[in-house]
Amino acid sequence: MSIDPSTLDQSKLEAFQGLAVAEAAAAESAACCYLGDVLGLYEAMADAGPLTSAELASRTETHERYVREWLANQASGGYVIHHPDRGAFELPPEHAAVLADAAGPFHLSGIYAVIAAAWASADRAAEAFRTGEGVGWHEHDPRLFGGVERIFAPLYRHQLVQEWIPALEGVHERLTAGARVADVGCGHGASTLVLAEAYPASRFVGFDYHPESIAEASKAAADAGVGDRVAFEVAAADGYSGDDYDLVCFFDCLHDMGDPVAAAAHARRALTDGGTVLLVEPMAGDELADNLNPISRLFYAGSVFLCTPSSLAQEGGAALGAQAGATRLRQVLGEAGFTRTRVATSTPFNLVIEARE
Repeated sequence: MSIDPSTLDQSKLEAFQGLAVAEAAAAESAACCYLGDVLGLYEAMADAGPLTSAELASRTETHERYVREWLANQASGGYVIHHPDRGAFELPPEHAAVLADAAGPFHLSGIYAVIAAAWASADRAAEAFRTGEGVGWHEHDPRLFGGVERIFAPLYRHQLVQEWIPALEGVHERLTAGARVADVGCGHGASTLVLAEAYPASRFVGFDYHPESIAEASKAAADAGVGDRVAFEVAAADGYSGDDYDLVCFFDCLHDMGDPVAAAAHARRALTDGGTVLLVEPMAGDELADNLNPISRLFYAGSVFLCTPSSLAQEGGAALGAQAGATRLRQVLGEAGFTRTRVATSTPFNLVIEARE
């Protein structure tokens, strides 16, 4: 292909060149953010005030010359503030809340591990584009699993019990009195443990087909001191045992499944009379035109590398994608036999859907 430069609108060309350069800078700088996370650079800067590169290197036992170059990148992107009079750099508290406070509600640093895992799978993804084959969740770089947990755990810790459960009809009361709960596609068990710690009278079982994630979840339950009422088992979303659950949860996972209708139908059969399915999915409108925004852009990118390949690797290959939208998700639940579904609440990042038979 050869484009005649004389046919181009120069102002549009320059504007898009600028955008492309800015995007490339952001993409490469995400790798620097990954270093800031894994090396503890952000954590060391939080609440520390202005630091020189030497001071930060000393705090983190890293090499000053590397740290100096890293700080220059972070300052040029606005992640840290440069104080030229002192030759120092500062991480503002608002930035620290996003980059360094792992227990807080705004923490996002796990995304950089997920980005690293996506790049590690880039050649495999390109081949999948050519063949149409899937890439199983378990086949990705191991940084994916911990990164995903770190992205979603703050949302679960600060919204699940406080907002999502109360939005469901009678579920808080049932959990308080003592209920049986299945957490399907539980990963490392962050959502399961949040619920278990909030509702000590209830019993919880987390299911995931990925043995390594189940091992991590079991360890986390033991460390949290809730192992007597929380169990984790390796099982498929349409193959776990039990038919006496008062609540079955799918946290940000149904769209990853090859046959989401079968998974939802299995959940319906596993419920007790009057039981509820809690479906949490990435926020999305029903049409692409509704989703042309930065949050959906992030979710679409994750869907290209992770969600769609995961579904295509399984029997069924429904490939809902991470931006299915409420109408399509409720259709899936209807096909599974649920007669009452509704969007119970929503956030900028999540749709929370309630389903009952």
